[in-house]
Amino acid sequence: MKLINKFLLILVPAATLVACGGGDTADRLDLADPVVRFVHASPLVGNVSLYHDAIVQPDVIDKPYKFASNYFNVDMGQNTWSVKTTVGGVTIGSVPIDAGRGYKYTIVELPGANSDSSAYLIVDPYNKPLTSDSARLRIMNASFNASNIDLYMSLPGTDISVATVVPTVVATQYKTSGPVSGGDSIDIPGGTYKVTITTAGTKTILFQGQLVFANNSDILLISVPDSLLPGSVKALVKFEGSAGTSEVPAI
Repeated sequence: MKLINKFLLILVPAATLVACGGGDTADRLDLADPVVRFVHASPLVGNVSLYHDAIVQPDVIDKPYKFASNYFNVDMGQNTWSVKTTVGGVTIGSVPIDAGRGYKYTIVELPGANSDSSAYLIVDPYNKPLTSDSARLRIMNASFNASNIDLYMSLPGTDISVATVVPTVVATQYKTSGPVSGGDSIDIPGGTYKVTITTAGTKTILFQGQLVFANNSDILLISVPDSLLPGSVKALVKFEGSAGTSEVPAI
């Protein structure tokens, strides 16, 4: 896909390339340095730090639940990344990353069903079309109480119980992302959306909220347990370029 994009670059007028993509053309062409970010999505663990092999990362030191860094550049090649507690230096989880140009990597700390947590890696090859100005969207299921989930991104007022209304992202398992790691985030036009999370394969609503975003946004939704409503979930959102995460307002 990226080889095709490189070929198309020759055919696209320079003015079009400047106008498209919000400045991420190098990522789309597999020319940009690889980048990594970290999301703390486990309410079961206190503050943590992120280590690249044995070196703590300056952007991720002693960070609390709901923290999310922005992407930062990393060297290419194979390395191990570990999440450790600030108190005691206990390793929560480790993931290997074979970093390559044009790729984006997200390390997510996830809650377990009781008191344990783990780390999950999202690999995004970023095969976004050169002339697209759509936003990029992915969901992470960090809800051990929800099993598989469906995500609906619909216009305000849409009744998702209607049979013809289908999920935007289908059957994301707990401790995985949708689309799955290694696949591209989905393209979605900027705008105002009703965000609905349901039990996969059903119209049983676990969460419903509203989200507004612009074209060329990079959006990571994170489904987490709602401690105030057992059996339900809430949604955090990470907008790349903005500090941390925030809760998607429920409606």
